[in-house]
Amino acid sequence: MNAAMPVREARFEALTEAWLDQVMAVEQVAYTHPWSRGNFLDSVKAGYQAQVLVGEDQLIGYFVAMKGVDEVHLLNITVAPAFQRQGWSRVMLDALDTWSRGQGAQWVWLEVRLSNPRARSVYEQHGYQRMGVRKAYYPAFDGREDALVMSFKL
Repeated sequence: MNAAMPVREARFEALTEAWLDQVMAVEQVAYTHPWSRGNFLDSVKAGYQAQVLVGEDQLIGYFVAMKGVDEVHLLNITVAPAFQRQGWSRVMLDALDTWSRGQGAQWVWLEVRLSNPRARSVYEQHGYQRMGVRKAYYPAFDGREDALVMSFKL
């Protein structure tokens, strides 16, 4: 993806099938082990909080989160490479926090690859704390990779 012009305004919309082609295009360039179209469709069908962030009719990013009893589990949050390092991850995390509080959640949980220091830094700057490690959680080219478990107190 080419560098995009800075976007000044953005809006959230429900992640629907109409967005899936664009979401999948971003997913393919953003990750070595991307989610499948089925992962997104299953999440939407299950009623998970699935949002796209759109600016000037361009897909900036998206997130998928699952509500639990008193917590929310962030399953996927992605900023399109052309829009990275512009503060959009903070916008999406703030929106997730607002939605989570509205659901009565007290915590947001996530897993992040140990090999992804940039994402870990974003979460830590947002206030997430390291809680532990899930062994062999993610697929990797040489087998499996551990995940750092992080939580954020709302």
